[in-house]
Amino acid sequence: MGTCRILSRGDQAFRDRVEAGQFLAEALRPLDLREAVVLGIPRGGVIVAREVAHALDAPLDIVIARKLGAPGNPELAIGAVSEDGRLFVDEQVAYAVGANRRYIEEEKERQLREIARRSTLYRQARPKVPLQGRTAVVTDDGVATGATTQAALRAVRQEQPRRLVLAVPVGPQETVERLAQDADEALCLRAPAFFAAVGQFYEWFNQTEEEELLAILRQEAGRSGGGP
Repeated sequence: MGTCRILSRGDQAFRDRVEAGQFLAEALRPLDLREAVVLGIPRGGVIVAREVAHALDAPLDIVIARKLGAPGNPELAIGAVSEDGRLFVDEQVAYAVGANRRYIEEEKERQLREIARRSTLYRQARPKVPLQGRTAVVTDDGVATGATTQAALRAVRQEQPRRLVLAVPVGPQETVERLAQDADEALCLRAPAFFAAVGQFYEWFNQTEEEELLAILRQEAGRSGGGP
């Protein structure tokens, strides 16, 4: 298990993802993240990751993972699948919501098709940055159940980074501590006692559109310090 640092139990909202990324970057500076690659989880996490990458003068890339939605409630995660096809299922949640093996397999295939679509599209805008032997910093705009983030961390670990760091603005304490088991270090700015959803802790939490994400990836591919 990696080390886990939670900086505050406060519930103050961030103005937006840009501010969250700036605060996160400041908290990461003392960690001496040399030869880092910052990986955002699309879509909203890429806004946060961009601020971190600029502050660290590090390349920005993405890691694609998709949560498996519950039957009749796609926002509730029963697990996740990563870009390499690895499946992670929370058996207790799946059982509670009646997600049987057939449903899980069908949902997995549906999400893999979306991952393939996104990967093809995103990699045209931003070619993949090699991670072997480097420090990989995985970030999102927050974590709730942590299923998607866990899939992302395990996928990144397969690429053999020298050091794997999870950095998020907000999340429940128990989720962050559990995710720290899949990283060398985990840092969370705020872990409020009452946590309903990530958007609860942002004044402005609009959906990040695909065109905005593609524009960011194109800009980052050409940024000085942003190359592989």
